[in-house]
Amino acid sequence: MNIRHKQVKDIYLNISHFLDHFVMLIFAKAAYDAGKEFGLGYDEIIVFGFLGFVLFGGVAPIAAILADKFSRTALMVVFHFGLGIAAILAGFSGSAWELSLSIGLIGIFAAIYHPVGIAMLIKSNKKIGFRLGVNGVFGNMGVAAAPLITGILLIFFDWRMCFILPGILCIIYGFIFISALTEETKPNPKIKAQANDQKFAPQWQRALLALGLTTASGGFIFGAMTFIVPRYFEIQLSNLSTSVAITGLFASIVYAFAAFSQIGVGWLIDRYSAKLILFFLGLGQIIFIFLAAKVTNLSLVFVTLAAMSFVFGQIPIIDTILSRYIPDEWRPKVLSIKFLLNLGIGASVLPASGFLLQSGYQLSSLFILMSFMATLIVVASVILPNQDISKSPQQG
Repeated sequence: MNIRHKQVKDIYLNISHFLDHFVMLIFAKAAYDAGKEFGLGYDEIIVFGFLGFVLFGGVAPIAAILADKFSRTALMVVFHFGLGIAAILAGFSGSAWELSLSIGLIGIFAAIYHPVGIAMLIKSNKKIGFRLGVNGVFGNMGVAAAPLITGILLIFFDWRMCFILPGILCIIYGFIFISALTEETKPNPKIKAQANDQKFAPQWQRALLALGLTTASGGFIFGAMTFIVPRYFEIQLSNLSTSVAITGLFASIVYAFAAFSQIGVGWLIDRYSAKLILFFLGLGQIIFIFLAAKVTNLSLVFVTLAAMSFVFGQIPIIDTILSRYIPDEWRPKVLSIKFLLNLGIGASVLPASGFLLQSGYQLSSLFILMSFMATLIVVASVILPNQDISKSPQQG
């Protein structure tokens, strides 16, 4: 079967986004139990996940190059099978170093999705904000499902099955994804000519500077909030529950409800100024992430929900702005650089957290640091130019 010139409906790309974040964040909840088996504390074992998160961002440009050389669809097929096999290998790790290498392999295949899958999604600019919002919800439902499902599996099995079962699921879905592929619709000559004449929108350099600043600060904040919150809840929700399943449930509820903010932001960005929306998203992060460092128990759950809503809401706005300034042929390359920056900086959360804990600081200190970094998002909103959407590159 020749899959080189195939396409697939949004729903299948959305489910792939779910799996991408779900598998990447299994370690966040399973790390404590894996560390106990290998004789390591939480502050020591989390560093072994660093390689995976670095490669999650670092391999993105390579994935974009391969997608251009072969095909985006072919890379997405490789994504599913590679992610599944890597997760299964992680479950059979015999040491912390083997687990680190396996998570690194997970990071390599997980890196494919964002520069390739998102590029497939935004090839058409039709209702781009809303469609990216829906896609973002699926991705963050993966974030939400990771602590919940991992916590449940830890009750009935051990940390190894937390990797093996999702790995099998990824392989099964790989076959479903292939069966859903259809022939790519060929544009008529007039539309094709217009696509070939696409140019960068006016002030695209200034827009990319603003997006770079947002991506860098947002990468650290997103990485920390999605990795640290499950463990933070285990510590700070002690008056509510000490069960890993219950604290995992609270984390999942926060992620799940906050994820829907992306649909709202997607709807808004199709209608109102991206500059103004980005400003309020940054301001909300400053306030509520700081408050998360100061409260505990049920108050922490609600404050974290508000903070995550602003963090998740930022995701579709970046890709929408990018699609309005960058023509389709350049989007995989620019997306790959964006995710290299975003996820590469996000990977620094693990050594930074380990350093803070080993230096005698509490995890709450990390939230204060994130609140400070969110001020860069407000600065980026000031730098971002106002744009006439009619002058943006269109495709489809």
